Amino acid sequence: MKKKKLAGAFLSLTLAAGVLAGCSGGSGSSEKSSGEGETIKIGVNLELSGGVASYGQSIAEGLELATAEINKEGIDGKKIKLIKVDNKSEASEATSGAIKLTSQDQVTAIVGAATSTNTIAQVQIAQDNKVPVISPSGTSPEITYKDDKLNDYIFRTSFIDPFQGTVAANFATSEVKAKSAAIYIDSASDYSKGLAAAFKEQFIANGGKIVREEAYIAKDTDFRSTLTRLKSAKPDFIFLPGYYEEAGLIVKQARETGLDVPFMGGDGWDSPKLIEIAGAKALNNTFITNHYSSGDPDEKIQNFVSAFKAKYKDKSPDAFNALGYDTGYYLADAIKRAGSTDSEKIKDALEKTKDLELVTGTFTLDEKHNPIKSATILEFKDGKQVFNTKINPE
Repeated sequence: MKKKKLAGAFLSLTLAAGVLAGCSGGSGSSEKSSGEGETIKIGVNLELSGGVASYGQSIAEGLELATAEINKEGIDGKKIKLIKVDNKSEASEATSGAIKLTSQDQVTAIVGAATSTNTIAQVQIAQDNKVPVISPSGTSPEITYKDDKLNDYIFRTSFIDPFQGTVAANFATSEVKAKSAAIYIDSASDYSKGLAAAFKEQFIANGGKIVREEAYIAKDTDFRSTLTRLKSAKPDFIFLPGYYEEAGLIVKQARETGLDVPFMGGDGWDSPKLIEIAGAKALNNTFITNHYSSGDPDEKIQNFVSAFKAKYKDKSPDAFNALGYDTGYYLADAIKRAGSTDSEKIKDALEKTKDLELVTGTFTLDEKHNPIKSATILEFKDGKQVFNTKINPE
């Protein structure tokens, strides 16, 4: 795999001033009311409370920063107005939120949800109402394409689970030099199972051996008996694709039982709360695949980091902040190219996206509405995420 330093100038204010200002469409009789007058109403259906609130809150912060920048110039004289609903980290609430946003608020498009499950809960509503939904971080392939059918109003800003799992397996064999691995999944999570399946396939293809597979259930708090079984299998490496609440406890308890091999997870680990739960020392010698790193020296990334810190009192932006920010610009770029605030025209523009330069990478949308983009490997050192390398799609 090759390292890649993404080229291109940072698009923040430049895109707002240059790309967006060229929108020449207007709201005619066929336009939704969300595009009429002085505002373009964009729905935000995120996990602002509940089990994975850290993700939704971070996405909202990034999206708000992008919106503030875009609104300095506006889009054809219009300003974006964000209309938020809290899906409380529950699929049923995500469905209710989508119904409200499309029928009552009559939004032009919806940003969210953060998780795959809560995004999938909105698919039928989006399809029926012909309103585009963009998930900043939903990584399940089934969000956009299922049973050989494209969900043509559903999009994402992130890469997908199989790519993430494959990158992790290649890192384990090429960088960690692992010959054997164990896999520990959340049996109730499609996200966890999807990453694990891709990791297993690629690790075996690389000549590695899977010596043990175990599972837990979300909200479990005691993992010691399972970790003892994993330790007895003597793996060189443990792949733990899950969310930060359980991952933090698992790593903490693993170190307490003397299981000191490298652990690796996916973007589900990316939360400041992970360090609070696991402890900085326990996280040493652990890695994650992620969408970007605030430590990446790329100029546009550092410009984004500076802008984010200026708005949020010197807070360092995580990957979900970056994905929320990028989703704002992804949608704004589509509105400009559509020359309209009509939802169907914006949908057509979203799926024609090509070589769009964003903070989390330059991407082109494929035929299944998945961005072709790079992944970043981060390592935890003394409680801090450290940029390791950037991996290109093959």
